[in-house]
Amino acid sequence: MAFITHIPGTQPVLPPEKLTNALGVGVLGLHEGRTLLFAMNTRCASVRSVAGCDLSDEKIAASRREYPDLFYTTDYAAMLARDDVDVVAIYTPDAYHADHIVQAFEAGKHVISTKPLVNRLDDAARILEAGRRTGGRLIVGQSTRFFEPFRRQRTALEKGDFGGLAGIELVDAHYIHRMDWYYRKSPWAATDSDWVFLGMSHPIDLVRWYLGRIRQVSAYGFKSAMGRQFDLRGNDVCIANFVAEDGRVGRAMGHYGCHELPRARNCIECMLYGVGGSSLARYHDMQYIHTGSAKPERDGRFDAGELEEIVEDCLYAGRHYYFNSEVHGMHYGEFANYADYFGSAILEKRDYSPDLEEGVETYCVMEAVRRSAETEKPVDVLPLLEEVGLR
Repeated sequence: MAFITHIPGTQPVLPPEKLTNALGVGVLGLHEGRTLLFAMNTRCASVRSVAGCDLSDEKIAASRREYPDLFYTTDYAAMLARDDVDVVAIYTPDAYHADHIVQAFEAGKHVISTKPLVNRLDDAARILEAGRRTGGRLIVGQSTRFFEPFRRQRTALEKGDFGGLAGIELVDAHYIHRMDWYYRKSPWAATDSDWVFLGMSHPIDLVRWYLGRIRQVSAYGFKSAMGRQFDLRGNDVCIANFVAEDGRVGRAMGHYGCHELPRARNCIECMLYGVGGSSLARYHDMQYIHTGSAKPERDGRFDAGELEEIVEDCLYAGRHYYFNSEVHGMHYGEFANYADYFGSAILEKRDYSPDLEEGVETYCVMEAVRRSAETEKPVDVLPLLEEVGLR
């Protein structure tokens, strides 16, 4: 087994040289959004922080102490009216995302939206129509995709390792995290949303990202003892099985009332089993674990021999970029990665992922999971896609 601790090329925490045409970003929601304000100014070249908006004077004051040169307001319309705001980054509670996205599109702005994009079918249809009508571009801040081990995992598959993306035969992803602290911080999470759209948005997105269009979902869920303690509206324990249009399969699992065992299972993991090898990406640990990649024989079959196991530990090189400190928390690196990636895509007029349509499709898969867990019956995804305006 090979073990690598320092990976050349991991991003350092050095202020990059801003592009002269870097896009101005206004952040709506200054709790989690404050992380993006800092990350853009210390890690990004194509975007820059220009404004912050929140209903809380206290959060504005806290942000102003750290970033005094920005424009601040409690009035979203006032931020949208500014010419220096090219992109709006939305970090508000889930139920408000659709209204805020539509307002941004109609004001001529592009959008970064934290996940989940929306949590209602009619909202999915509404933002899709608004984006198509106005030409506004949107990226879903699926932060797990932009964490170092998951980036490496995807890059390897896109290069053709382990049989490439088409060679993936099984995807197994989970997000497990005790959330009593979250209910105390954000009470709306217990009453106005569902963990299928909150925590499960991570593993469900990973499954759909690798398997492509999902044909059918079968899911089961229940409410944990901790969930009952906080009068949780939906389930906080869920297992979902997926069948893709081409017949490949995947699984997503979530538990948000558990006692964690991080040495055994990281909060978020994505395991890919391919015809030419297997790989695992982990969060909070910054580990990417994989086999060597088998080479296809002349007849197209892969060598069945044993492959070397390789552990890439990115923590030493990447902890200050991704966590901003020794504490493994917040999302500085991931937020910076998706903001800079989105800004570059807009400036260079190229495609990116997950865009508006992909985000809406992933929402429809999440809605299928919710319905299946509620009815304990399989749910087809295509009718949901058709209902929101996707084919």
